[in-house]
Amino acid sequence: MTDTSQKTTRIRSTNWVGGTLSWFWLFIVLLPIYWIVITSIKSQSEYFVTNPFVPSSQPTLDAYRLVIDSGFIRYFFNSVIVTVGAVIPAVLVSFMAAFAIIRSRPHWFLKSANSILLMGLAIPLQATIIPVYLIIIRLHLYDTLLALILPSIAFAIPLSVLVLSNFIRDVPNELFESMRLDGCSEWQTLWRLALPLTRPALVTVTIYNALLIWNGFLLPLVLTQSPNLRVLPLALWTFQGQYGINVPAILAAVLLTALPILALYVVGRRQLLSGLTAGFTK
Repeated sequence: MTDTSQKTTRIRSTNWVGGTLSWFWLFIVLLPIYWIVITSIKSQSEYFVTNPFVPSSQPTLDAYRLVIDSGFIRYFFNSVIVTVGAVIPAVLVSFMAAFAIIRSRPHWFLKSANSILLMGLAIPLQATIIPVYLIIIRLHLYDTLLALILPSIAFAIPLSVLVLSNFIRDVPNELFESMRLDGCSEWQTLWRLALPLTRPALVTVTIYNALLIWNGFLLPLVLTQSPNLRVLPLALWTFQGQYGINVPAILAAVLLTALPILALYVVGRRQLLSGLTAGFTK
């Protein structure tokens, strides 16, 4: 009984330490979010004369009105077009490529393709921005939304194939054999069996790629120049003047920009969590 009580006491003390550290980490995470929210409802003059962490005595939505009147809706739809136009093809191509790599018979072409895709994970976007710029110029796509969509698809495929391949590899081979015995073709097996079973992975790579593309800054900066083609991260420059920065307006734009990503997470959080934790319970 003494040993049992000592172990119980030790576990409880460990839990107290872990709980305290968790609350401390939660406070660190929520502090900047709190600052962004209270600052976005301050006027620009009040921001410079009040304590940054004290809520406004006269909250106002002028920053949000300024953001919307400055073309936020147009920038928002540009970001939606780029994100949807890049994520859907990237996920579909990655899913079919992962199925071909895992379920097809060993072939030198598939092995080479898989190796090339894995090499793409080691090449950062910043290292390829000049070749991408030259390719876009040669294709006469500069200063178009398609110039943002095509490179985004290319950079989203390698990691997506890696994640989806691991999921398809975990599907029991007996299920595929059963589909073949029922007379299903490889194409039917792909959409009727592999697609439903890998849904958590598909949601995971979709949300991950959508987050990266939605927040992308370098490609829009280099490959576009027209104000009407700006996406949301690049549009934050609108609130930066020659002699100052409208901080409340920038933070209001940041909050409005983050809302679609938060909504996407709320809708797919269960699938996302199951996708991220897959393999750890085996």
